[in-house]
Amino acid sequence: MKKNILLIGGSTGIGLEIAKKLYKNHNIYIASRNKVDHDNLEVTHLEFDVLKNDISSLDLPEQLDGLVYCPGSINLKPFKMLKPKDFEQEMQLNFFGLIKVVNGLMPKLKESNQASLVFFSSVAVKVGMPFHTSVAAAKGAIEGFAKSLAAEYAPSLRVNVVSPSLTDTPLAEKLLNNDKKKEKMDQRHPLKRVGTTADIANMTAFLLSEESSWITGQILGVDGGLSTLNIS
Repeated sequence: MKKNILLIGGSTGIGLEIAKKLYKNHNIYIASRNKVDHDNLEVTHLEFDVLKNDISSLDLPEQLDGLVYCPGSINLKPFKMLKPKDFEQEMQLNFFGLIKVVNGLMPKLKESNQASLVFFSSVAVKVGMPFHTSVAAAKGAIEGFAKSLAAEYAPSLRVNVVSPSLTDTPLAEKLLNNDKKKEKMDQRHPLKRVGTTADIANMTAFLLSEESSWITGQILGVDGGLSTLNIS
């Protein structure tokens, strides 16, 4: 049976890869500022800015079986160069935007037999990394929220978080824009490569499927072993 799955921010990168993986078997709705850049993708695009628009204004089905929140940021700076407003901006996009979306969509999610919600964190929450204070703080809030939400709404909803390491997306372009940088980043990971959008999309698709029906409240590291293995 086809599910109704909404991707918030799915026009590029990981979100687009998720849509490509799922659209043939499900009804995919993409709510993003930019239209999906793939002409052959049979999805419904809805113009939406998570920082400006109300999710309730979108023309969505009465029942949602899956929700994926994709918006994120990579703002890597020394703490001494960050101001409180920088942390506020990170929280607005990564966390408060998510809160507004989930709050506004809860009636539609509860219409499903057991909707699956998937959010994204960062390996930097589990592994302290320099220059990650603002993004790790925002993503850490997502992890705490997801686990509490999963406990509160079980068994009606399943809520899980995918926690990637560096992934080759447009958002990470500055970190991977030449061979020397990419080789350096590859070598940081036990599996000797950075992530691909397919790596993250595969885990997300699994969490949206019935094959993960006994999984909720989990932070799932898809990070080439970086968060748990020390091979130095």
